[in-house]
Amino acid sequence: MMAVKSRLKVVVPLTLFIIVVLLYMSTRSLVKTGIVLMAVPFSAIGAIWLLWALDYNMSTAVWAGIIALLGLDAETGVFMLLYLDMAYDERARDGKMKTFDDLKEAVIHGSVRRIRPKVMTVMTNFLGFIPILWAAGTGSDVMKRIAAPMVGGLFTSFLLELLVYPAIYFIWKWHYEMKQGTVEVSKLDVQSMEG
Repeated sequence: MMAVKSRLKVVVPLTLFIIVVLLYMSTRSLVKTGIVLMAVPFSAIGAIWLLWALDYNMSTAVWAGIIALLGLDAETGVFMLLYLDMAYDERARDGKMKTFDDLKEAVIHGSVRRIRPKVMTVMTNFLGFIPILWAAGTGSDVMKRIAAPMVGGLFTSFLLELLVYPAIYFIWKWHYEMKQGTVEVSKLDVQSMEG
């Protein structure tokens, strides 16, 4: 257990570092990387609650589940950001991104478009992980401890990403881009328009 503990002190920060680097390479923005990383505390809430409810102690298997959850959070956070950016850029290209209400409409539109893919992603994961929580037999104790943080974390991440992400995105765009008189269309969309 001591050897595993010392390894985890290296593996967990290294995993977080790799996730941050990959997110930055994907978004090309420190602000967007920060917004995506906010999914980590959202999912940690559910993971810790479910671990507490099931009376599981922190173990290697639990840490493996938490590390896997970090990857899932990054994935769903990037998709949420992508839909919000697409809605924002679409309105900016059409010249409809000038007022508070224009931004509000774009954020709502992007969020609503994200509900179905988010529900499908979370339900697919739930359908895979929940049966593990009721499994019995050889190896089920380890698998339950891997699945538990992922089930709890996905649940709270699902709710909070749909409610909090759009609000944070809205605040960022309104206070740091539109208030300064700049409405930027993502470089990716500019390149696709030119091509």
